[in-house]
Amino acid sequence: MSADRETNHGMTSHDMTHTDIALLLAAAADEVEIGIAPYDAVLRGGRRRRARRWAVATATALVLVGSAGTLAVAGMPGGDGDRGARPATSHPAEPAPDVRTPARTLLAVGTDAGKDWRVYLDVWEAPRNEREAREERGAMAEFGHIPSDLSDASDLIGRSSYFVRREYGDMTSDQVLIEDAFTAEDNMSGKDIEAVSVPLEPGSGSGPERLVVGQVAVTARSVTCTWQDGTKTEVPVVSEAGDYNSDDFVIRPADGSPVNWFVCLAPNGTAYKSVAVTR
Repeated sequence: MSADRETNHGMTSHDMTHTDIALLLAAAADEVEIGIAPYDAVLRGGRRRRARRWAVATATALVLVGSAGTLAVAGMPGGDGDRGARPATSHPAEPAPDVRTPARTLLAVGTDAGKDWRVYLDVWEAPRNEREAREERGAMAEFGHIPSDLSDASDLIGRSSYFVRREYGDMTSDQVLIEDAFTAEDNMSGKDIEAVSVPLEPGSGSGPERLVVGQVAVTARSVTCTWQDGTKTEVPVVSEAGDYNSDDFVIRPADGSPVNWFVCLAPNGTAYKSVAVTR
């Protein structure tokens, strides 16, 4: 996937601050088109969860399985009419979000038919205001990360955008597999699971869907990927896999993500059939 960019040749680096550059990139981003197709089919099992919008490149299945998610709402502090107002207390100011660089987590890496590949997740912190939103959009343009449904930078306010990206072989650019944003409703539980299946090699849209990427509740201990030839791949939670940095497929936490993530790959000669949280 590629994104067209505009550059400004009328200014030198000495004339511009980092924020100036970000704002210029944000303006250029208005002309960028992200070539991601929406998923073609949605499969649901168990009770229906909130229908999420996952923009998926070349994917033919988005799996939504498990119990309905619930929204936890913190109670507002109450007051007693017979009591006087409580004295104001000062709280440490929250640090400003880093809207210039996403938090990156490597989800999986491997070699297939002599080609190295890896899948990673980038999570952008939610901007708090218009200025931060414009700066983040400019940074997103620089990373090639602009959400395909974004019409204005202000749409980013309060929204933690994320992108699952894939690198394959000696390709000079990576490809976005999934894009979406975390919200207060993203509190997966039990056997909730959302996943996509795509060909491992970019550009092979009609090839076997061997690569599966998905998210599960932080309580999930094991995911089972079932392939069309009847074989299965068990993906344990990283805490039970022994080595956090292992190349083995595991369920992992990710920086900035309220859910855990997993990747599995079908053997050559077969393809995706189903996926489920099994423990």
